[in-house]
Amino acid sequence: MKRAIITGATGTVGTAIIQELIKSNVEVLVFCRHDSKRISQIPQNSLVTIKYCSLDDLANVENDSEKKYDVFYHLAWEGTSGEARDNYYLQNKNVKYALDAVGVAKRFGCDTFIGVGSQAEYGRVEGMLKPNTPTFPTMGYGIGKLSAGLLTRQYARQLGLKHIWVRILSVYGPNDGKQSLTVSTINKLLAGEVPQLTKGDQMWDFLYSGDAAKAFVLLGDKGVNGKTYVLGSGKVKRLREYIEDLRDVVSPNSELAFGAIEYYPHQVMYLQADTTELVQDTGWSPTVEFRDGIKQLLHWILKK
Repeated sequence: MKRAIITGATGTVGTAIIQELIKSNVEVLVFCRHDSKRISQIPQNSLVTIKYCSLDDLANVENDSEKKYDVFYHLAWEGTSGEARDNYYLQNKNVKYALDAVGVAKRFGCDTFIGVGSQAEYGRVEGMLKPNTPTFPTMGYGIGKLSAGLLTRQYARQLGLKHIWVRILSVYGPNDGKQSLTVSTINKLLAGEVPQLTKGDQMWDFLYSGDAAKAFVLLGDKGVNGKTYVLGSGKVKRLREYIEDLRDVVSPNSELAFGAIEYYPHQVMYLQADTTELVQDTGWSPTVEFRDGIKQLLHWILKK
């Protein structure tokens, strides 16, 4: 891989992928909205070029340079949280945007299209998530992601592109949204507040964004055409233990109000990624322990 394109580049996974590509001396073309409030989070480097292009523009954007790109990473997605996750018209638009992204990949000379899916594609599954675990999504977001994965695979095949779909579990790290569990809990602790939490009995799988980025870069070179991969650490422990670890890093003497709020309806109580195929195909393995990742996240928050 010499050149890559990425959408959805301002979040924790997108920025980490760009940083990892820079380390590998890969040129990166970033598609980003001109009015993005998070554009400053895109890593600045001579290898990185920003092309202003909203999701609505993907269908018509053309390659106005002589450069040929190798891999297209499509992370951009509208309506990832709150009530928007069940805005069916919006989620359906995202499916169209994903198909448009495949067309862009072809026009810019890419050989490989890598799309980002979600654990939400599985619905309420208690246990280890494998690439072939049956999918029964229960919300519009999961239905949209599943549809996008299936349709972009067919379209990529039609256009002669290699297609890889990656279902992400819980990734945390710098540049994450303020509503995420890790960032919101850190902010509350720094403000002297007592975080209001569920009992935290869920068995959970957290992965640091830097480790996730390494997986994506390896998949760009070594991923198998037509495969779906599940991306997580592959390890689980109680969510309560994760939050206690986070507290011990940020503010060791602070109180945590476990059980102060109820579980969400249909709360998944066991979430774990089966990374067997990912490891076999790419040689990837996570290296950042949760406490160390939280230290990096805390550093970013304090710096910001």
